[in-house]
Amino acid sequence: MKTEIYASILQNIANGKKMLAVLIDPDKCTNEHLQTLLPLLKEHTPNFIFVGGSQLKISFSNLIETFKKEINIPVVLFPGDVTQFSPNADALLFISLISGRNAEYLISQHVNAAIPIKKSGLEVIPTGYILIDGAKKSAVEYISNTQPIPRDKNDIALATALAGELLGMKTIYLEAGSGANMPVPLEMIQHVKSQISVPLIVGGGIKNNAQLQAAYHAGADLVVIGNVLETEPEKIEEFLKD
Repeated sequence: MKTEIYASILQNIANGKKMLAVLIDPDKCTNEHLQTLLPLLKEHTPNFIFVGGSQLKISFSNLIETFKKEINIPVVLFPGDVTQFSPNADALLFISLISGRNAEYLISQHVNAAIPIKKSGLEVIPTGYILIDGAKKSAVEYISNTQPIPRDKNDIALATALAGELLGMKTIYLEAGSGANMPVPLEMIQHVKSQISVPLIVGGGIKNNAQLQAAYHAGADLVVIGNVLETEPEKIEEFLKD
């Protein structure tokens, strides 16, 4: 199975390079928004485009093809469920919601998707997904019927991350939820990063460059932004400025 995307993540970490991914929710990415966003991404290029959402209602294969045609950025699937799969992407975050106790998102969706994913030959990155309280009920919390880890429970977040790593997850993803009022606490990022040995992804509630840099400084290897660009796409320049 391919390993190019994951290998590039490890290489960037080894070189001390922080990474940024832009998350595109196809349900919210209208043609008008796409026409505004594409030129901005060409000029201010993140490391990755993540595509997916919690409530995906439309096919997104054409959207993936548009990104791959227009911009030379790896497109990585960020699926909310088994239906959100396309062999046309460059890689797939094979997400297990390890902070919850709903078997549907721990393993059931994965069983249903495993055979077509294997047949596709798509690069798969096993990802331990940990939902953190972002001071707002998220779509992930509602759809998955799971509770987020409280913001002040650093040891629970750490134990969950370590469990994911010991189970073989190749990345840990701390997520405050799309449109969160507050991002993942910096102390929690630092606490988790200090004990795990796999790449740490952080997303949710990051609305400006100061919050981005703070997440990097706390230990995030890869930060994901998305919701803010749905209303202010020009902010991509702020996130990628030196």
